[in-house]
Amino acid sequence: MGRNLFILAGTLLLFSLISCGLAYTNIAREPGSPGDVSLWRTMGLILLVISLIVALSGVLSTLFEQAERRAEDQRRNRRNS
Repeated sequence: MGRNLFILAGTLLLFSLISCGLAYTNIAREPGSPGDVSLWRTMGLILLVISLIVALSGVLSTLFEQAERRAEDQRRNRRNS
């Protein structure tokens, strides 16, 4: 589960960087381009925040899975001893 969340967070971060990159280049200022500069910056910031939240949930998920595995191993060792 944690690996999938890290992949999702990386993808969202990539889209965030692309969106912010478009805001700071002249592509967003050309006539006929979608949206304006503030829209690209806002979308980049929103994607960045979502990416950070997903990465945090991935870290917490991995930590809890590791804690469960260690607790199960300790129980198994106690039974065998």
